[in-house]
Formats: sequence, structure tokens, C-alpha cells
Amino acid sequence: MNKREDYIDWDDYFMGIAMLSAKRSKDPNTQVGACIVNEDNRIVGIGYNGFPKGCSDEEFPWDRDGEYLDTKYPYTVHAEINAILNSIKALQGCTLYVALFPCNECAKAIIQSGITKVVYLSDKYAETDSVKASKKMFNAAKVELVHLIPNKKSIEVDFSRV
Repeated sequence: MNKREDYIDWDDYFMGIAMLSAKRSKDPNTQVGACIVNEDNRIVGIGYNGFPKGCSDEEFPWDRDGEYLDTKYPYTVHAEINAILNSIKALQGCTLYVALFPCNECAKAIIQSGITKVVYLSDKYAETDSVKASKKMFNAAKVELVHLIPNKKSIEVDFSRV
């Protein structure tokens, strides 16, 4: 018997973990997940966007528009930061998988943590100052940036197939 040929490659696998993590986000507009992997292809951190521990998602706002303190922006922790904070080891030389290209605040934390490669799916905010600043810092810090074109359009998780 030959091995199965339709298995997913490492990039699709880790981006799939990031996308699955995003499903934990309670943000009604944007759900982002992140997965950090070491040189041995072992997951060392995952995260998704949401409020800090102890800050109730029933009490803090999810709005995108309005007065700054009445929106989600001053309170939300991005997926990349959560993955870094949730990591189980030092991140020197690790790769971060994330659906959305990191903002400048996340870029600073990614660089400081020692992550050397960022794999992302979408760069839809490429023209914003935040992403331009991210790219400038990533380039200066020699963080490799990879725009992933997945080999699979989707990955199905079926809990009934156990």
C-alpha cells in the first residue's frame, strides 16, 4: 500500500491552525488567528484577537466607529501579540503564520520576540501607514516576509470522522 497523496503541506497546516484559532475570536467584524512554529515544525504559540484576560467581552465595546474609547481599538489584543504572550518557549528563529499582514504595533513585538519569518495570507491594508511602517521595520530587522498562496482552497475539519 502506498502512502496517502492528498495530505496538506506544512504551510497549509500551520495557516490552517491560525485560521482555526481565529474562530475563537468574538469580534463581529474581524477574526484573526496566529500560529508560531519553531525550526522543528512544532507549534510553540497560538492566539486570536480579543480582549485581555479579565476584560469582559460583554462589557467592552465591539464597535468600529465612534469615539475612540467607545470602540474596540484601545482594548483589543491582536492575534500576533496573544500568540507571543501565550508561547511556551523562547521564539528566537521561529515562524509566525497569520491571516492578515501584521500592523506596526504587532511588528514591533514580533521583531523583539526574535521571530524571523512571517507567513501571511492577506495584505489588504498594504496602503495604510501602519502596514507601511511594519514593512519598513521588518525589512530593517531582516524578518523574512512570505505571502502564502495555499495549495488547498479549504481544509475541512469533520468531528464525525473519528
